[in-house]
Amino acid sequence: MNSIERLSVLLKELDIKAKKIDLKNSQIKAHQLIENNNLFSSALFVCQSDRFTPYTLEIQRRISELSRLITAKKIELSKILLQQIEQQIAALSNALHANSVMHQAAKLSFDANSKVRIRRAKAKQTDKYKAFTQHITQTSHQLYQKLSEHHEFERRLMDMLTQREIARTTCKTNESAKISNEVLALHQRLGRCRKAISSIERNIELVEKR
Repeated sequence: MNSIERLSVLLKELDIKAKKIDLKNSQIKAHQLIENNNLFSSALFVCQSDRFTPYTLEIQRRISELSRLITAKKIELSKILLQQIEQQIAALSNALHANSVMHQAAKLSFDANSKVRIRRAKAKQTDKYKAFTQHITQTSHQLYQKLSEHHEFERRLMDMLTQREIARTTCKTNESAKISNEVLALHQRLGRCRKAISSIERNIELVEKR
């Protein structure tokens, strides 16, 4: 399964959840405490809404753009956009999981007979909701950034290994032992790098399952 297919499958599942939750939220009084407030920061999503569906639509548009970039063989731009889409999907997934918890907290403060208390509770719950989603977004962003850095390190190590292997086949006899030690050291570094990549990927999976 390529990147476009994988992202499309994930987004389809999130879109189904988003539509169900948006419908549910529109029918509960507790949602009044956080409605008309953006769920994510403008640094993560262009669209701004208190509903989830607009965010799935934005991701779909970006996946279409990614497909176009891949077809045009614009590799570097594709990598950047892919990383951004993965960050958006992770943040949206976590926010959908947190929806019930946030509305349960809001419901405790709901008082239909007191407009003053509603305004105060609305402001308080909005701040909590934003803080929660911002934390999730920040965590996901940091992990994906770290993963990207380690993949780049892995690529450089593999390039270095290739260069040293070529050098070993063409070197003088008295230099062979030295280059062999360098190759061994590079393999050890590559092993540690790949172990770190696996660890980061597990952490990303844990964050996305919250």
